[in-house]
Amino acid sequence: MKIEKIIQSRIVEMDFNNIIFGNQYSDHMFCCEFENEEWKNSIIKPFGNIILSPVSLVFHYGQAVFEGMKAYKDKNEEVFLFRPKENFKRINRSAIRLEIPPIPEKIFMNGLKKLIDIDRNWIPKNYGQSLYIRPFIIATSGVLSAQPSKNYMFIIISTPADTYYKNPLKIKIEEKYSRSASGGVGFTKAAGNYASSFYPTRLANEKGFDQILWTDSSTHTIIEESGTMNVFFYLNNKLITPKANDNILSGITCKSILSLAKKEGIFVEERNLSVSEIIKGLKTGELKEAFGCGTAAVINYFKTISYKEDDFYLPDIEEKKRISFYLKKRLLDIQHNLSEDPFGWRVQLKRFL
Repeated sequence: MKIEKIIQSRIVEMDFNNIIFGNQYSDHMFCCEFENEEWKNSIIKPFGNIILSPVSLVFHYGQAVFEGMKAYKDKNEEVFLFRPKENFKRINRSAIRLEIPPIPEKIFMNGLKKLIDIDRNWIPKNYGQSLYIRPFIIATSGVLSAQPSKNYMFIIISTPADTYYKNPLKIKIEEKYSRSASGGVGFTKAAGNYASSFYPTRLANEKGFDQILWTDSSTHTIIEESGTMNVFFYLNNKLITPKANDNILSGITCKSILSLAKKEGIFVEERNLSVSEIIKGLKTGELKEAFGCGTAAVINYFKTISYKEDDFYLPDIEEKKRISFYLKKRLLDIQHNLSEDPFGWRVQLKRFL
């Protein structure tokens, strides 16, 4: 792998006490190209613009997939990745579905680890903060015809991250628009999945909501996700989440929460969850908590769920008594090396350079 280090770091411009998600990027990026049926030309170089042909198929037919993952520091400033092999597996599931050649594990892992090692000073030190890492693949060649590209580019960039949502969320159950459909690409991290959500989300924002609670495309009666997050409901003393399928992303944070909850003796279910069941739980008080989870957000609880112009308020439980708070702390403690990791999720990053 070729490495070109930046002459003057931009970290002096970074205020780690005032991190705005996605606003500043670390010094370097990893790049690799797919040409002649082979991934090659791996390089770590200074973060900067790339040059693409205007006929690159990423622009015309949306061949693009991505991942979201994080690196953390402990009190001794040792660096840890969280379940990176899960991200490697998922980006390749996404790539295969969009007819993109999968990334070899050696290229993904070596590029990731060396890049984060070089930019380890960009990882914030405070509890709950992290370095958000964005691997992605884009189609870089083609003709103006609906067919897969022959060339691709795999890139990894990173940005310091703080809490994604600062406050509990006001959520609207979606009755018209859909995030995904059966047999489609909802289970992937395809760029188009997120682009198509922007318009209905803006409409919800204009009515005072923070996010949408997505429902199935056929009947709009089954709960799926919220925004870019998987969702959990503490209903009738059970922690319930919709089971991942063709419509729902298999979230790494979601799977981690399920494992933590089971280990802590919390009864969990992965199953279809209807809108009517949620509304009934809100009306009777049997629904005690609802929250979203994902790499960026970690866990963020909902304060209000709206359906058919009616607002339903979740019980006002003291934060430290919430299951969502407890599970978030357990997860962050593992990520920051403040507790034992019985699952083997934490991967310490050795110093390469």
